[in-house]
Amino acid sequence: MSDVVRCGWSTDDPLYVEYHDTEWGRPTTDPVRLFEKVCLEGFQSGLSWITILRKRDAFRAAFAGFDPAVVADFDEADVERLLGDAGIVRHRGKIEASISNARRALELVEEEGSLVDWFWSWAVTEPHRDDGGIPSTTPRSTALARELKRRGWRFVGPTTAYALMQSEGLTNDHEAGCAVRDECEAQRREFLAGRALRPAP
Repeated sequence: MSDVVRCGWSTDDPLYVEYHDTEWGRPTTDPVRLFEKVCLEGFQSGLSWITILRKRDAFRAAFAGFDPAVVADFDEADVERLLGDAGIVRHRGKIEASISNARRALELVEEEGSLVDWFWSWAVTEPHRDDGGIPSTTPRSTALARELKRRGWRFVGPTTAYALMQSEGLTNDHEAGCAVRDECEAQRREFLAGRALRPAP
């Protein structure tokens, strides 16, 4: 058994361990990967994240790598194709939301200039408290979800928005003593440098 200390939610499943150690809580500069994470967090609703991780390659194949410019052009035939794809989560509402959200993502880029910069304006500067009380939502995630919904995004409630913030490093919820907490925080600090963040809601 490894003596590396990790967050309590990270099981000994190798896929989960790799995700925890190399992805969760680390910034991404790739808008396609960011959009992918928004979609997958929506698909995760009501399911375990390991279920989504195990299906991620199938999701990427089914959704054209989650390129918003491609997904935005999906039509009803694509919806039916996706509903017949046993490799993904076959939920009509979530599939249709992902297609709709691709169109909203393109609109956001047109209005704001950068998907990554816009989402990172919702980041928090301080790592989460160390008392083990990590919430499922925060005022920040509630405000983010509200703004996304105002812009027409779907399946992006406060819990989903907070899961996105955690996974993308907009907040640092690695537990105290976790082997990668400090490394993730250093990456966050570097990525946050010089960014204008929204005031607290």
